[in-house]
Amino acid sequence: MIAEDLRVSVRSVQRWRQAWDEGGPRALRSQGPASLPRLSGKQFAQLEAELAKGPAAHGWEDQR
Repeated sequence: MIAEDLRVSVRSVQRWRQAWDEGGPRALRSQGPASLPRLSGKQFAQLEAELAKGPAAHGWEDQR
């Protein structure tokens, strides 16, 4: 089953098939993100820095 193989819902596959039937391969092209990012550039940089510190720095056991 396609949905199972791709780990998506059956409904998603149905929507893809309908889009294909109505518009061919171009209809399946990504339309880009649905909305603007919720983090500012500064917030994203801060998040990146914190993630780089690893889980132990934030009270989680290091899983490496």
